[in-house]
Amino acid sequence: MCGLIRLSSVNVDRLRELFTKPYGTPAPSEEQWRELYDENVHFKDPTQERQGIRAYVEAQDGLMRRCDDVYLTPAAIAVEGDTAFVEWEMGLKIKGIEFIYPGATRLRFNAEGKVEDHRDYFDFVGPTFEPVPVVGGFVRWLYKRFVD
Repeated sequence: MCGLIRLSSVNVDRLRELFTKPYGTPAPSEEQWRELYDENVHFKDPTQERQGIRAYVEAQDGLMRRCDDVYLTPAAIAVEGDTAFVEWEMGLKIKGIEFIYPGATRLRFNAEGKVEDHRDYFDFVGPTFEPVPVVGGFVRWLYKRFVD
């Protein structure tokens, strides 16, 4: 019951809003991130690990700078106690090529209801390198050899 009280400000609708960014729209501002994320947030995904809100915001801004555009669309969302899971699809347009990454995020909240731990799970290698000539064939071969 305590978890539900602590997370009263974090609900499925708020998470859906946070994980929705159509192409052509701005990413959340630093102020918006700070409303939801703890000053000492820990962030990890398949490509990086960061500690603190400043480093988290820099990681998000860096993604936006590297891409021509980004979209994020949520699917299933579950909140239980101090933890939430968000299934999503992210699209990145880079130099005329669109890369699509299906994934999920696990968020853990502190006593104030702010995100203190953010972990993204997704396959970085397949969607990144499959569209690239020559390299894509090698990646598909590797997946068949070791995953299938």
